[in-house]
Amino acid sequence: MTDTIFALATAAGRSAVAVVRVSGPRSSEIAAALCGRLPSPRLASVRTLKHNGVALDEALVLRFEKPASYTGEDSVEFHVHGGRAVVEALLAALSELGARLAEAGEFTRRAFENGKLDLAQAEGVADLIDAETEAQRRQALGQVGGALSQRYDRWRDLLVQALAMLEAAVDFPDEDLPEEVAERARPGLRQLSAELNAALADVSRGRRVRDGFRIALIGAPNAGKSTLLNGLAERDAAIVTDVAGTTRDVIEVPLVLGGYKVLVADTAGIRETADVIEAEGVRRAKAWAEAADLRLWVVDGFHVKQADARPEAIRGGDWLILNKTDIADADALAHVAERWAVEGLTVLHIAGTSAEGPEALRAALASHVADALSGAEFPAATRLRHAERLSEARSYLERALSDVGLEVELAAEDVRLAARALERISGRIDPEDVLGRVFSTFCIGK
Repeated sequence: MTDTIFALATAAGRSAVAVVRVSGPRSSEIAAALCGRLPSPRLASVRTLKHNGVALDEALVLRFEKPASYTGEDSVEFHVHGGRAVVEALLAALSELGARLAEAGEFTRRAFENGKLDLAQAEGVADLIDAETEAQRRQALGQVGGALSQRYDRWRDLLVQALAMLEAAVDFPDEDLPEEVAERARPGLRQLSAELNAALADVSRGRRVRDGFRIALIGAPNAGKSTLLNGLAERDAAIVTDVAGTTRDVIEVPLVLGGYKVLVADTAGIRETADVIEAEGVRRAKAWAEAADLRLWVVDGFHVKQADARPEAIRGGDWLILNKTDIADADALAHVAERWAVEGLTVLHIAGTSAEGPEALRAALASHVADALSGAEFPAATRLRHAERLSEARSYLERALSDVGLEVELAAEDVRLAARALERISGRIDPEDVLGRVFSTFCIGK
């Protein structure tokens, strides 16, 4: 990292103020070439930026000396007027002065490599930039603050303590050590195994907060799915007609319910069809619904019959939405609702074309999503990468527990491998290709 990098840190386009960041060993030299006398470190000062004798802008300049900067390197920030011409002139000047345009995530990668952040915290920075809901903001901010890393470090410390006992039994068998010193490692390993099992059982929560809770509207044609989607979205997201089979593809609409990101999908009506296009839509509908966190089986309450009201492929936790209840027979609806509530379905009566129907459904969904995604503890994983390493650590740990007392050397090696799996989450050890994939997801300038 001997080169000096620069990038626009604020969004591209016209704005009141734009921030251009520079980081690297020549930051102060390049800044001095542009603004003459440098401001004192961490003191914002107004300077006239000039290049080749031409004034570029009146800017607010901030200078940071290593290691007291975001990247851990000498850094400078130029707060300039946000016109496109001003920004482009400054970026061109920085390039001519010997700096190069930063790659995606390069500032944060330098912070990681200089020990300012670990890898889990760096991922939290990316999530904080992408946060669209209050829940995403809280989760990402906690991760930046080290909530994940602290948990992984505590688990690693438990493994190190157990490893010390196991290695003592291996390396000093003839020394005056307490009897069965290796067995003393077992309680700590069992405690950690239980915590990892609990963390993996909860592993989807952090990812669903980050990526969104997926809700599928599914059912027969003309049940009112598209009307409900439009009501939830409060706009015409899907085409609504009286023609069965109007919806041919999956229509996804992002919403915020109860402070959480939700992705609601309207799907093609489920039925047997000879139409090739509609059949593909039905296949996609079933596939999306299979992977959904919650499935809402929408049934036309006006035409409901006991024989055809039962959704196919129901599973525990599904909801049955009896739609069009404002024009349906109340006794028939009550009979169907009673029958399918017994099978574990949550049953709601909705008049989808009224203002109150979608509003009632929205309130019920917001409560359900909040209950599903809130928790007493910070989630142990917010990305698939974390879950994979936790699962790897648990596998090594379970194998170590089976070896303690029989093959102490093997148990010690498995405990060591479990600790390394946890270290890879925070990036203490990780191959270059993993780091490349992580930081490539960042935006330029961060």
